Amino acid sequence: MMTVLLMLAAFVGYIVAYNTYGRFLARRIFRINPDACVPAVGQCDNRDFVPTRRIIVFGHHFTSIAGTGPIVGPAIGVIWGWVPAFIWVFVGSIVMGGVHDFGSLVISLRNQGRSIADITGDLIGRRVRIIFFLVVMLILWVVIAIFGLVMALIFNRFPAAVIPVWLEIPIAVALGWLVYRRGLGKQLLLFDIAAVLLMYVTILVGWRFPLLMPAVFGIPATGVWTIILLVYAFVASVLPVTTLLQPRDYINAWELAVALVLMTLGVLVAGFGGRLPLVAPAFRAAVPGAPPLWPVLFITIACGAISGFHSLVSSGTSSKQVAREPDALFVGYGAMLVESVLALLVIIACCAGIGMAYRLPDGSVLTGVVAWTHHYSSWGAASGMNANLDAFVTGAANLLSSYGIPIGAAIAVMGVLVVSFAGTTLDTATRLQRYVVAELAGAARLRPLGNKWVATSIAVVSAGALAFASGADGAGALRLWPVFGALNQLLAGLALLVISVWLRPRTKFYWLALGPALFMLVMTSWALVRGILQYAGAGNWLLFGVSAVCLLLEAWMIIETFIVWLQPSNRIAA
Repeated sequence: MMTVLLMLAAFVGYIVAYNTYGRFLARRIFRINPDACVPAVGQCDNRDFVPTRRIIVFGHHFTSIAGTGPIVGPAIGVIWGWVPAFIWVFVGSIVMGGVHDFGSLVISLRNQGRSIADITGDLIGRRVRIIFFLVVMLILWVVIAIFGLVMALIFNRFPAAVIPVWLEIPIAVALGWLVYRRGLGKQLLLFDIAAVLLMYVTILVGWRFPLLMPAVFGIPATGVWTIILLVYAFVASVLPVTTLLQPRDYINAWELAVALVLMTLGVLVAGFGGRLPLVAPAFRAAVPGAPPLWPVLFITIACGAISGFHSLVSSGTSSKQVAREPDALFVGYGAMLVESVLALLVIIACCAGIGMAYRLPDGSVLTGVVAWTHHYSSWGAASGMNANLDAFVTGAANLLSSYGIPIGAAIAVMGVLVVSFAGTTLDTATRLQRYVVAELAGAARLRPLGNKWVATSIAVVSAGALAFASGADGAGALRLWPVFGALNQLLAGLALLVISVWLRPRTKFYWLALGPALFMLVMTSWALVRGILQYAGAGNWLLFGVSAVCLLLEAWMIIETFIVWLQPSNRIAA
């Protein structure tokens, strides 16, 4: 019963937060103007800048920011207990993540749909813009390379997901054609229902006919999938957003909505039936092999609380599609809270659902506290990608099975959910890297590099080089993965710092962004210093160098921002 009450209390809290704090931010802090001309209208090209219904933009934005982050992060973050994870996800999303995403979106809407990295040059200075771009390009480079591998791993782990994920593409293209080419947008709800039903039919097909990729010409399955996915990402990122990006993300958003309902129903059925106690400890200070909760929890759980990648989506793709400024609250702040709902349900799945039945390779089944303790016996046992996915998929599938869905079908549904989100993030990250390269090319007066074909080629080829740097398995990006969490949260702190500078001449409440900025910068600096010492001791000079350079760039940007901060406020009123 405790699990049910926890979930319901959080749901009420999110609704209250959106209608109080969220609306306060819109009215008093960012001063949303319904009459303002947004980039999607003023710069409409029907390719990247397209004024779009807010529910469709929400679908794109939400599935792009979600990825596997709100699943993988909480799935390992609960190793310190469910209470710290729950508090960080709930409070962080409301007072940090929501401000970060909403603020990045609004600033971009007021600056021709430019990225927050580019806008930094106007607010603080050209040197800081270069620093910001370096951090952004590094993060996107790793994201594109790693998410190709993540999808490959998920395809191998859950072969039932292969057919539905690829069949979703023609379904999405057909939806986009009907809405935009045939002008049947008024019948969108009917098409939504048909597309989602088709999507779940393909899941059933995938469950019955799972596909495993064989090695090809000596290249392991993960390497083959990585190549295929990078080619797909190239094609998807140069197409108009209305052809594939919007409709696919929109279908994925409905897929998630259905999954959230199914999981919520499972919590209610199992909870009221007395079969869903919280089997994880509330707090767990000593975890074998684990780093300390402070600051690592705030680096491990990003999406669901706050994530720097969100600022790139807000100011990269979403700001080019929002049709009216008032839609920014629903898209920016609202999507962050819904992502937090997903993270909360992941926590419940990993801290309660997993205790319903945990199946071992030998066929035996563990239940209750024993099941949780077995999976989370140590940091090494629980922190791998497969271990994270197994904890969530097992727990969520158990929730669905509580009211009669076959466990195999439930696992297929959750597997498709995870890989669909990863695919959406891969699509969006590739397009974002293309925008970043184009913005840098424009600033450097190297216009040929700004061409969409050239910029996309740079994004995909560089990611491919990283992916295959360690061999044919496509796992090269794993070399940099240990520092990705700190880099991502560093970006969140820097984005909030830029938002604070933008707000300062406009409102006395700029500290609502500055406070979260300082918190995130302290946590990431702490984590980077800790990592530098650890990598030096282990002789891992690659990660040592990357961490040291990022810490230096952070310090440089903070100093430059502080200098500008001391100047008269009209200097930063751009």
